[in-house]
Amino acid sequence: MTKIKDISNFLESFAPLRLQESYDNAGLILGDQNSEITNVLITLDVTEDVVEEAIQKKCELIVAHHPIVFSGLKKITGKNYVERTLLKAIKNDVAIYAAHTNLDSVTGGVNGKICEKLGLENCRILQPADGLLKKLVTFVPVDHAEKVRQSVFEAGAGHIGNYDSCSFNIHGQGTFRGDDTTNPYVGKKGEQHYENEIRFETIFPSYIQGQVISALINAHPYEEVAYDIYPLDNKFDQVGMGIIGTLPEQLDETKFLQQLKETFNTGVIRHTQLQNKKVKKVAVCGGSGSFLLNRAIAAGADFFVTGDFKYHQFFDAENKIVIADIGHFESEQFTKELFYELLTKNLSKFAVHLSEVNTNPVFYF
Repeated sequence: MTKIKDISNFLESFAPLRLQESYDNAGLILGDQNSEITNVLITLDVTEDVVEEAIQKKCELIVAHHPIVFSGLKKITGKNYVERTLLKAIKNDVAIYAAHTNLDSVTGGVNGKICEKLGLENCRILQPADGLLKKLVTFVPVDHAEKVRQSVFEAGAGHIGNYDSCSFNIHGQGTFRGDDTTNPYVGKKGEQHYENEIRFETIFPSYIQGQVISALINAHPYEEVAYDIYPLDNKFDQVGMGIIGTLPEQLDETKFLQQLKETFNTGVIRHTQLQNKKVKKVAVCGGSGSFLLNRAIAAGADFFVTGDFKYHQFFDAENKIVIADIGHFESEQFTKELFYELLTKNLSKFAVHLSEVNTNPVFYF
């Protein structure tokens, strides 16, 4: 049977926990990772009503976008909805898992789903992550170079934009001498040896370093594998916040607003002054995206679709872009659909249920 750790391991292979923001609390929040499950409930938020729904549907695990716990809890006495929700889940042996800003930051994550709903094309990350890339340099006997390359690539290294298996290789000569305790792949212990080698270089995101180095060592013929790892300042354009893309056809601003309203079923769209021009390039960010406004302007977006803009922040558009605040919940609602697709297409030994509870705390009169 499937265990909770099977689901968390899969979700974290898609949206690694190391990609979450410092304030976040993604991952398994409540429950035993070795517990077996038969039913999973997917939701945007975890509330008492959602836990009750999980109980009624015999779901042992809730997978949510928003973590029910953001900061430390010193007591769980039921004095607020967070504590009451946790108490109810604990009493009924319901585990809780959350994928939040780590799911926001991957290409096919929350923002990718928004782009899909809007039909955006030529999509790219609006604010690529920095400090995530590293370079691997190693030295391999010529006749083993291809095996090592392929092993490292299969572990996830060598991706640059839409290209994979990217590396640089140069021929050279390595030297070594093993002591009496060694069993060298080539040469003799105690004797200086000269070997024709390939200097192999490639890049990888830091969060897969363990698996990349493991793949290197397992494929390399030497007893002692020499390698260097360098941090890079390059932007990693496969990970980051927000996405920008283009509509298949230009639309009038009011028509695009109508499309937004219908697609996201929002009660109201708060927006800045329309610019009386066609809409072609659109930037999006699920949840609270005001921090990306300048990025959207610099990228030449006609519209910026997000949520949670404050009054004074609307002035920052300065007639350079139209801000369309469709609401936090509304912008992220299709995350449930994303979870469903990920789990049903890749794991099949349990039932997946979409929560029927509307957890949006905002109502429109």
